[in-house]
Amino acid sequence: MLRLDSVSQSYGEHHVLHKVSLTVPDGQLLCVVGPSGCGKSTLLRTIAGLLPAREGTVAVDGTPVTGVPERLAVVFQDYGRSLLPWLTVRDNVALPLRRQGPRRAERHERAEHILARVGLNGSARHHPWQLSGGMQQRVAIARALVVRPSLLLMDEPFGSLDAQAREDLEDLLLDVHRDDGTTIVFVTHDIDESVYVGDRVVVLSPGPGSRIALDLPVDLPPRRDQITTRALPEFVTLRAKVGRAVRTPRRG
Repeated sequence: MLRLDSVSQSYGEHHVLHKVSLTVPDGQLLCVVGPSGCGKSTLLRTIAGLLPAREGTVAVDGTPVTGVPERLAVVFQDYGRSLLPWLTVRDNVALPLRRQGPRRAERHERAEHILARVGLNGSARHHPWQLSGGMQQRVAIARALVVRPSLLLMDEPFGSLDAQAREDLEDLLLDVHRDDGTTIVFVTHDIDESVYVGDRVVVLSPGPGSRIALDLPVDLPPRRDQITTRALPEFVTLRAKVGRAVRTPRRG
């Protein structure tokens, strides 16, 4: 579904990514972690076509990325700015469907179906500012899912939420991934979260010129639980491996 070949990225003279190569198979949930400033968000924006790669190539479903790919959706951390406060929750979710051409009634029907999936079936006629932070992020996720994306990019989407809301949305993400089989690239700074939700964890080295420091498959049961999964010896071992990779200073 996604392939990066020797992708480098920089802002002027500041080198952010250096020759990052990565292949993500269809249906995988890949987590990307790394120290602050290592280029995680830059990597996601490059995949999304929001930033052209300075060197190397990015391809989605075999097609080189020269702009924002079709059937790609992005969920950002700052849900407060991504939702339009003057629109209802239903209209926020239905907004991307305007490009696809269905009639208003169909747009609303699809939006309400997705809202039910993310646990917001009673909030369609509310406005975003009337909802809690966790509920607003559910709206943002619903808006991403309503277009039935083949590739979903998530940039620290739960980072500003309280612990309970975060855990609830982690489990929602796992349910969506299991049911839809969508390919997901999930950027997070939380090591435990990366192991809990991921099929695979990639660690970026410290910058400048970040590289892939670790590429680790997550061999945990597909059905996970916040209590029992995090208590498994395998979870503890994987978390330690990722933690060491994140904290190891770059050499050379």
